[in-house]
Amino acid sequence: MNFMTMNMFVPHILGFKLSSADWTAARRSGWSWGDILWESTMVSALEAHQDNHPARSQRLFQRANIIAKLWFAPSDIRHATILVNFAKLQACQRLHKTNKFQLQALNIWQHAPEQIKLMQIAPRTRSSLFHLRMEALHRDTFHDNFRRRFMNFAREFQETCTHIGEVNGPRHRHFSRWKGEKPTVFDDTRKILAACLLVIDQDK
Repeated sequence: MNFMTMNMFVPHILGFKLSSADWTAARRSGWSWGDILWESTMVSALEAHQDNHPARSQRLFQRANIIAKLWFAPSDIRHATILVNFAKLQACQRLHKTNKFQLQALNIWQHAPEQIKLMQIAPRTRSSLFHLRMEALHRDTFHDNFRRRFMNFAREFQETCTHIGEVNGPRHRHFSRWKGEKPTVFDDTRKILAACLLVIDQDK
């Protein structure tokens, strides 16, 4: 499906256009339409939930689930992100204390350490030539620190998923950190961070 066809199709389904500079950059960086649509749909679903529009939020999560099934490998941890949101919605509705979505998400999340280990990290935009040189000279250390930080995000996701519905469960911040934490480059780190953070935040 080409860009023109996608740009005609997407606004009717998801309510946004793909002609923004961000999505142009994403395509040039090698992201698939599935990668782009999944992230955008998940953000829209979470914003709808924040704005107290549960029906719209539910529909968008379901669309993100369809996109993931069409585009992503079964082991892709972004599947778990959708499932944990479904589990949280069920917990909010008090349908189940522990549910199948929660268990399925935890099963898929076992792949997180390997995917973080193998993720491709694109060069970051730096504010000075000094920072660019330091990154080039210490690339391995930079990447190791990056992966350790992402493992912390993954651990928080797993804790959130494990304790859904528990009154005294962990209250990690997920979606509320997304805007501040998301990489400006479109590489594997952005996909992994989206998997970790595009999650309904626990009510305080």
